[in-house]
Amino acid sequence: MAALLMLTAFMGEASAKPHAKVHKAPLHKAASTKAQTHGPAYGKTTEAIALADELAQQYSLPKTWVREKISKAQFLKGVPKMVLPPTIPTAKNWRAYRERFIESRRIDAGTQFWQTYQSALTRAEQTYGVPAEMVVGIIGVETFYGQNMGNYRVLDALTTLTLNFPSAHPRAAERQAFFKSELGHFLAQAHHQGDASITGSFAGAMGWPQFMPSSVAKFAVDFDGDGRIDLRNSPVDAIGSVANYFKAFGWQTGMPTHYPVGFDETRLDKPTLLAPDILPSFSVSNFTAKGAVLDEQAQKHNGQLALVELFNGYDAPSYVAGTDNFYVVTRYNWSSYYALAVIELGQAIKAQMGR
Repeated sequence: MAALLMLTAFMGEASAKPHAKVHKAPLHKAASTKAQTHGPAYGKTTEAIALADELAQQYSLPKTWVREKISKAQFLKGVPKMVLPPTIPTAKNWRAYRERFIESRRIDAGTQFWQTYQSALTRAEQTYGVPAEMVVGIIGVETFYGQNMGNYRVLDALTTLTLNFPSAHPRAAERQAFFKSELGHFLAQAHHQGDASITGSFAGAMGWPQFMPSSVAKFAVDFDGDGRIDLRNSPVDAIGSVANYFKAFGWQTGMPTHYPVGFDETRLDKPTLLAPDILPSFSVSNFTAKGAVLDEQAQKHNGQLALVELFNGYDAPSYVAGTDNFYVVTRYNWSSYYALAVIELGQAIKAQMGR
């Protein structure tokens, strides 16, 4: 999350299907490294005490301890505005978005990361069936290989987004409830670890892979075997956790993420092909019957496909045929633009590694 400084509206989010619950905040308005303006601590206001008591009961935490932590949390003045949709949406542009990630500095850093943690990446691939380039791509897009993990105190950020979530947001009640839940998970982890000072993104995402606290609870693993999970200081834990996340969302070993696609304009039914969005819904035969043209490899695909459309500003859109594994990548962040950037960054680093 910390490396993604673009607005969500710039890149666009893929629509989320009801059954696919994501355990991360949207990544594209990420943890800023700019100076933050802190307001007063929440103290022992009625709202702060009520929140502390509710979370203490829900997460089986000592009430006195939770009250103390919430009372010391500081209001971050700029954060509520950061979760609001932009007033003037920017046209989505895949080519411009891609250039921010598939570039020499990030590829070089990814190559060094792969070389340094080759053993852990190989072990993760053997354990979870997720290729090393996918893990490397995620960490590169999220935090530029640990260079941008965010400098907001997570306790401050999540408390702010729980007690001061902007009512102008179109889904204010839903999002406020989400951040309250994330705050509860964070407090449970902080109490267990004895450290509530952890920093992360403006939305509370943490460490090399920018996991939200609920994702830490569900998917993070102690991959370095030191007896604790530390996504901020252990890249090896991050590697195993990202691979475990993918596996949990249904990654299928050996399946490509996408194929090139063209169109036969004489029988093209693009509205039908685009209707399910990025959820794979068409067999190869149905896909091609509606005017999609696939290469020989794609025609042998054993599974469903989706027509993924990526806008290029005022130029013609780009298209790929997404598989179930492409959909899995979007479960890390609900965006086809994000997913393809992760995939292509990983592929570029793999090519530079000579693999």
